[in-house]
Formats: sequence, structure tokens, C-alpha cells
Amino acid sequence: MSENPLEVEIALAVEAPGWPDEAELERLVRRTVDAVASELALRSKDPTELGVTFTDDAAIRGLNAQWRGQDKPTNVLSFPAFPDAGDGIPPMLGDIVLARETIEREAALDGKPFDHHLTHLVAHGLLHLLGHDHETDDEAEEMEGAERRILASLAIPDPYALSEDPETATRR
Repeated sequence: MSENPLEVEIALAVEAPGWPDEAELERLVRRTVDAVASELALRSKDPTELGVTFTDDAAIRGLNAQWRGQDKPTNVLSFPAFPDAGDGIPPMLGDIVLARETIEREAALDGKPFDHHLTHLVAHGLLHLLGHDHETDDEAEEMEGAERRILASLAIPDPYALSEDPETATRR
């Protein structure tokens, strides 16, 4: 059986108030997943699954403390279903968890639309599930380059571009 463009079945969970309606979140996630798959030319003979949970700072703080030893909220966490999947696409990619309050604060601080920042973080989380990382400078450069290309394909400005005001420059 030949490989086809990657088909991703998405399971959304909205666990906290204040998020856009589920149809809008589904559209944003689908569009982002398709852009990531296209940019990376992902192909597979079988579909894969992705879970995306929209939560709040309190919930993500607990997850961050439990899984990363950091007792503070963060914008996005990724939990790969098969951390050592090798080069193939596993039957389930894993889960992306996003915190609304942190994403809203960061978007406001950076002067960017909420949906642009959310799209960036979904792409960022998905790249982690696909084995990308930013622990070294080379890894960060490669991952950020992929993010820039993905977001550009969605007509979203470079999230890493420095603004004229260093106080509003995007932070990594």
C-alpha cells in the first residue's frame, strides 16, 4: 500500500471557559495541522490521531509541575503517545494542552491577535509531537524556521520577528 498525505483525526476537549466556540477551535486546529503536514511533507498509509485540550492556567500549572517539575503555568505542553516512534508516523501522535490565560497574556504583551498566537502554539506543540525540539541552538533554529514557514503559509506574520520596541518583541 502506498503512502498518502497524512490524515489526522483530531479529538478536541474544551475544559475551561473563555475559549472561542468549539467549531472555531476545530477550524483553527485543522488548518494548523494541515499546514504542518504540508510543510513537512508528512505521508502515511494509515491515519493518525491527535488530542488537543483547551484548558486554563490552573490545570496546565498542575501538569507542568507533575511532568516537567515546573510549578507554574505555561502556554502549551505536548505529550507524545509514542516518544520513540522512530521515523514513521505512529497511530496516535499524542496530546497538546493549551492554557487560555497565558496565551491571552502573551498575545496582548506581544501585540498580536489571539488566534495568531494560538495557531503558533498549536503548530509548536505538534512539531514537538513529531520529534522536533529546541534544546540546542541548532534545534531551535530548525524548529523556528519550520514554524515561520508554517505560519507564513497561513498568512500569519513571523512570531520571532523583533519589533522596533524591545519591550514588545516576541519571547521564546
